[in-house]
Amino acid sequence: MIHRTDAKVETKDAVVDDDAAEAADDRYHKGDARDGGGKGKKDKKNKKPKGGQNTSRTFGSSRDTLPLCSTRMLSNEFSPKECGFGDKCRFEHDLRKYLKEGRREDLTTFNGKCPIHEVKGYCHLGWKCRFVGSHSQERDTEDGRKELVLIEDSQRTSTMVNLEDEVDVANVVSKDVKIGLAKRKIQTPRADQYMKWIDSNKDNERAMFDSAAGDSEALKEEKEARRAEYVEAPFRPSEKRRLYYGPETPSLAPLTTQGNMPYRRLCVDLGCQITWSEMAMGMPLIQGERGEWALMKAHESEISPPKFLQKNTVVQGYDNASDMKFGAQIAANKPWLAAKTVEVLTDHCPKLRAIDLNCGCPINLVCEKGAGSALLDQESKLESILRGMAYVSKETPITVKVRMGTKDNNPTATKLIKRLVLGGFEAVQSGKGTSGIAAIALHGRSKQQRYSRSADWSYIAECASLIKRLKSEKDARTDTVAEADPRDLANGGHVYFVGNGDCYSHEDYYNNINNAGVDSVLIGRGALIKPWIFEEIEKGQYLDKSATERLAYIEKFAKYGLQTWGSDEMGIGTTRRFLLEWLSFAHRYVPHGLLEYLPPNIQDRPPKFRGRNDLETLMASENYKDWIKLSEMFLGPAHPNFKFEPKHKSNAYEIEAEG
Repeated sequence: MIHRTDAKVETKDAVVDDDAAEAADDRYHKGDARDGGGKGKKDKKNKKPKGGQNTSRTFGSSRDTLPLCSTRMLSNEFSPKECGFGDKCRFEHDLRKYLKEGRREDLTTFNGKCPIHEVKGYCHLGWKCRFVGSHSQERDTEDGRKELVLIEDSQRTSTMVNLEDEVDVANVVSKDVKIGLAKRKIQTPRADQYMKWIDSNKDNERAMFDSAAGDSEALKEEKEARRAEYVEAPFRPSEKRRLYYGPETPSLAPLTTQGNMPYRRLCVDLGCQITWSEMAMGMPLIQGERGEWALMKAHESEISPPKFLQKNTVVQGYDNASDMKFGAQIAANKPWLAAKTVEVLTDHCPKLRAIDLNCGCPINLVCEKGAGSALLDQESKLESILRGMAYVSKETPITVKVRMGTKDNNPTATKLIKRLVLGGFEAVQSGKGTSGIAAIALHGRSKQQRYSRSADWSYIAECASLIKRLKSEKDARTDTVAEADPRDLANGGHVYFVGNGDCYSHEDYYNNINNAGVDSVLIGRGALIKPWIFEEIEKGQYLDKSATERLAYIEKFAKYGLQTWGSDEMGIGTTRRFLLEWLSFAHRYVPHGLLEYLPPNIQDRPPKFRGRNDLETLMASENYKDWIKLSEMFLGPAHPNFKFEPKHKSNAYEIEAEG
């Protein structure tokens, strides 16, 4: 038996390094050219090194010894495409030499069958695939020679417009669109019109409120006097699809790095009802950057409707058949940037349940640019950003994720939530309406707190109670000058409220819903440690998964990863990297059969223990080299040049608390 009481982290002086779940990736370092970043010469003397503990992580390389020329990759041996570089090409043209000397041997995992070919009937990586033996053969030609040829399932490929297309994946944005965005050939007319309207009324509104000096009667007179100067909105926000949250819709929180498509697929398989993309930065999206747009891809299992048992308030007009599980989360620091980002997303990604604005990310690299948690202290700006998003998003609902505040012992979420639900006084009076959000998610910690100490569910309960009271307050404002236009009220005026923080069991989940009064719960680290938490929630009981069952989840992730990132050497390296990122959380799981008490606490840290068998002991290892051993069971031996350094500072759980 494991007694865990003495193993708790002293969070006053140390913090669990769970910023890894929202960690600082290199893409957060990219500057905003429209904010003065420009392209000019860089001042090397004043250039600051990248900050943050995870910004210097490297993963080595996973490449073939002799890279095969792309003209040979998908061609049969005797009918290659012509290479434009001819004899000067630095890639290998001799197919047999490449197969013998230029690559590592085929993998025998997954019964030796290519995961991509099994789904598509065709492998777009051709001879570079590490399972190529399962979709190639040597045949005799008419002239007596032996030719290596690739095999495809013509019956399945005949239905595909482009063999390079991903199968069962939605929101795949074409190369032409990305190039058009990069060259600014694709415009954002709705966002441009909206921002022009806001700017045209700015001075007039400021003068109107200054003259009224807070007097409601004087404000009425000022509005009448200035009516001729007021510029009408070019369009109203489109009516949004209705959303639904209830006890039957446990959600996977947006997670940087770990929130990739293969992991979301695994969670959906295990009962997750709502998923979110990794946080995408607004500027790279409107600039057409491939890596950022890749975050918008969703598997077909994510575009199916979430479970709907009507266990909570159902908004009139909600259509479960048209609902879906997958939503996109973005980060933006200015109204124009957020509006443009939402416009290009809704134009080119048709399968989005909602678009969420991240106002909870505590990473300094994000906050220093005025995005993430930095917006919590700028209520008016945040409201403007959300309103602009709602104006241009067509039928896609807009939601927001926030924290309790920026500083410890000074929560400000109640004040912010009231403003977002009812609309700021000046915004409503000037005719711009409310923020237009359909749901709010609250993480029960401050920005300064990051992941130290437990989430404050008593404060989340206070905010849930506030939202219920605001409905009455809305009714009280009817027939007053402060009444908002009904067209500006998303979700029929009903704002769902979702809690987030430290949910690690079905008991935590239902306690939070029943006692805190939230509509549903976002689950982050709890799902990373045990993704079958969604299955526990559905069945209402603890599931003591055996090591063999847990290993099957690792195998499934590996298979999904190869289908997403590729079955060639580079794709296997990428899959291995993300698998190890997940295992850096999953190894923390302690089987329920070994625990002394339930429910388990996500902040507890047990001492080292021996599992019920050798595999269970291996899966509980803190050493990342043991995680690599687990990956090798399905991805074969790691490439000699592959490297991995956990975000958790190698094997340490605690780091010095920030702030």
